[in-house]
Amino acid sequence: MYLEKINTMKDLKRLGIKELEILSSEVRDLIIDVIAKNGGHLASSLGVVELTVALHYVFNTPEDRLIWDVGHQCYAHKILTGRRSEFKNIRKYGGISGFPKTNESRFDTFCVGHSSTSLSLALGSAVGRDFAKKKNRVVAIIGDGSLTGGMAFEALNHIGHLKKDLIIILNDNEHSISKNVGALSEYLTRMISGTLYNRFRSSSMEFVKRIPRFGESIFLFLTRFFESFKGMIIPGQLFEDMGIRYFGPVDGHNLGSLIDLLKNVKEINSGPRLIHVITKKGKGYLPAELNPAKFHGIGPFDRSTGIPKGNSNLASYSEIAGKTLAHIAKSDKRIVAITAAMKLGTGLYEFEKRISGRFFDVGIAEQHSITFAAALASSGMKPFVSIYSTFLQRAVDQLIHDVALMNLPVRLLIDRSGIVGDDGETHHGLFDISIIKSIPNFTILAPMNGSELRDMIYYAAGHDSGPIAIRYPRGRVGIEGFSVEEKNHFVPGMIKVMKSGTDVAILAAGDMVQTALNAASILKRKKISAAVVNLMTLKPMDIHGIEKVIRRCGNFITLENGTVTGGIGEQIASLISPELRPGLLFLGGFPDRFIQHGDNSMLFRIHGIDEESITERIASALTGGKKRR
Repeated sequence: MYLEKINTMKDLKRLGIKELEILSSEVRDLIIDVIAKNGGHLASSLGVVELTVALHYVFNTPEDRLIWDVGHQCYAHKILTGRRSEFKNIRKYGGISGFPKTNESRFDTFCVGHSSTSLSLALGSAVGRDFAKKKNRVVAIIGDGSLTGGMAFEALNHIGHLKKDLIIILNDNEHSISKNVGALSEYLTRMISGTLYNRFRSSSMEFVKRIPRFGESIFLFLTRFFESFKGMIIPGQLFEDMGIRYFGPVDGHNLGSLIDLLKNVKEINSGPRLIHVITKKGKGYLPAELNPAKFHGIGPFDRSTGIPKGNSNLASYSEIAGKTLAHIAKSDKRIVAITAAMKLGTGLYEFEKRISGRFFDVGIAEQHSITFAAALASSGMKPFVSIYSTFLQRAVDQLIHDVALMNLPVRLLIDRSGIVGDDGETHHGLFDISIIKSIPNFTILAPMNGSELRDMIYYAAGHDSGPIAIRYPRGRVGIEGFSVEEKNHFVPGMIKVMKSGTDVAILAAGDMVQTALNAASILKRKKISAAVVNLMTLKPMDIHGIEKVIRRCGNFITLENGTVTGGIGEQIASLISPELRPGLLFLGGFPDRFIQHGDNSMLFRIHGIDEESITERIASALTGGKKRR
């Protein structure tokens, strides 16, 4: 095995092309084996194995900086950069992250987990390098999907303006222009990237410009002719027009061609260059090749079949949201559904399948999705924007300026709220409560289960008096007896007392209500009577109902799957009558720091908000003399 011998970049650079091809197969096998057990972003990582090998082979990493966009395709990169033995624990608590992380390795240039950031990071790195008078290369690797993000185009515009020495790798795994990968295209790509050609091109153009009287005109004509001819043969005119030289496309799984092109482009040293690489998502694992969207981010699965492991009697909150909205929209023609390149993750594939004419996937454009929805709402439609909590952070100004300021009835389905487990810091949805509750005019709802989520979506569909957000976690719930056609009447702004008690009140939100109920059962065995309140509406809060429960118990805690700072616990403590505040035993939630990746149950336990920890903390507080009546 070659992989076991790769301990440094020098070991990698000693290999020949045939050996690198075998190494790539070994890396791919290791990725499939581990992700089948751990889950993760499989298809994207399998698609860039050869590209990753070639980049580390050609460039002098980590001095030369590789900047990965999103970072979910970094598994081969991690394996080759000293983390092979740790890879078996990727995405596990205490193990390495599934995304680039600067405190893991010098080879991880930036912490990333959101798309369309690499080009801005690359340009900033290139400018910083030049200020420091260093000579290292800067290489950004961005996918065709990430390139749809507005931030990427802002960076491209700036890159073309500054003309800094940097290289962009466009990883195109959608085969939108695969027909151009042919003999003529490959020949022209080799020609225009070659050292001799580029020297001749540069010296010839300089000579032409010096011709008296007509030099500038001839130079302009030749430049336009060359670019027009090139544009007819290879698809890079957009980048050329922005001042970025284009090379490609090249087969991203042909190591020989890939390495030759990278070497040639590396030596050009004439401003920004873009290399267009065609790859196949899921390469080398047939189930992922046939269904790359399914294997983009997947839990543990059977390697031999590709079938996910899990309980088929459970449904995700996302699936419930998508099916409920699709059912309501069949009879309500004003409902439209919007997502930002996450129709599978958010469950809206069901809506698209049934009502495609009112479904909009806007691409990686969260800001646009919110403002687009605002205009739809102002036109009398009922827009539902389904978006992950962590990605909604990108559209905070739009929520304030384009939605709340005009009190427009945009409906947000905030998926993956709270801890999301193995994806870690960049993907936890811990901040949506603290962000949105500070925005005027918003109503915020939090269901404790799938049935409440369904009921809240029905309510939101009929809610036309302002913006509303429904936050729900990543996870699965029981669906026995569940139907999207049935609904219970939901009244916002009122708490629901799930269990009466006299010693302590547990005020819980969303998925933490079940934790509170479990804790109350354990406390009962300890002779402590705990009331459990399902807050349901996080804004506006039913302060009168909350105070009534607290007065009966004397003591209370809050419990939320979010950050304590700026969360509902702090809000309740600030809104209730001053004489009730001494009864607060503690705020249950996540601390004011970034929470690392790991299994959800472990993360709750570590931070003292699982049912056992809650029980112990309440019992300790009450028996420690803090009980207030």
